[in-house]
Amino acid sequence: MKPDNAATRSAHVPRKRFGQHFLHDAGILRRIVEAIAPRPDDRVVEIGPGEGALTLPLLRAARRMTAIELDRDLIAALAERVRDLGDLTIVSADVLTVDFTALAAGGTAEPGLLPGGSQLRIVGNLPYNISTPILFHCLDHAAAIADMHFMLQKEVVERMAAPPGSKTYGRLSVMLQLRCSVEALFKVPPGAFRPPPKVDSAIVRLTPLPASALPDIDPRALDRVVRAAFGQRRKTLANALRDVLSAAKIESAGVDPRARAEQLAPDAFVALARLLAADAAGASANEPRAAE
Repeated sequence: MKPDNAATRSAHVPRKRFGQHFLHDAGILRRIVEAIAPRPDDRVVEIGPGEGALTLPLLRAARRMTAIELDRDLIAALAERVRDLGDLTIVSADVLTVDFTALAAGGTAEPGLLPGGSQLRIVGNLPYNISTPILFHCLDHAAAIADMHFMLQKEVVERMAAPPGSKTYGRLSVMLQLRCSVEALFKVPPGAFRPPPKVDSAIVRLTPLPASALPDIDPRALDRVVRAAFGQRRKTLANALRDVLSAAKIESAGVDPRARAEQLAPDAFVALARLLAADAAGASANEPRAAE
């Protein structure tokens, strides 16, 4: 079926404060839907449906969806556009406030969004100005998510999928790759959007790893180590982490303290974070206790 060309029928003016760039290229839309390969009764959740260009073909395939839209001016038109295609529940909210774990379980503040019992498949053309917070918010609910397909700025996708040793490898690469399989799929040119952004975009697939493959580590310790290491990425680990771990501690984890952060595989950061967590636990145990 030919994609609905919402761009030619909408009077909605894209809002810069919401980072709105509406996808309209039929060929790109078809490739995205093929990459997602939605099946009947998949529990698809779309972030930022906008004018519904991607919502329509997804809803035709899945029959039932939830969409999260911040711009209330788009909701009525979207509901009318999909009225005969399937069951679409539109949640008017900032996605950063949405509890995906509760949504997957069916126990949300808005009853009846989706029945419980299966993981979510999340898709979206994310606002580029807040894409990283959205990614980390989704990671907080990764156990409730089967996979994610996102449109992002091409440079962000390159950082997400970057291997150790590359110039684009950084905090985002490490934190995502420890929790997900990351696949950069294909590039999307500016002309595929209305209005065209000033950057190239790309589609990425994130598949959360099973619980058995996740590192057993305090996430706060991991975040502290990774932030410190990449906060001064031109410095050696001994210098970048001097307020976190000593050079001797770094070496005891099997990591060269003379190396730089971009040279370390994600597992090396886990080893360093374990040392930090152990040090913190030891310091807490040795603290004098108040007399009872």
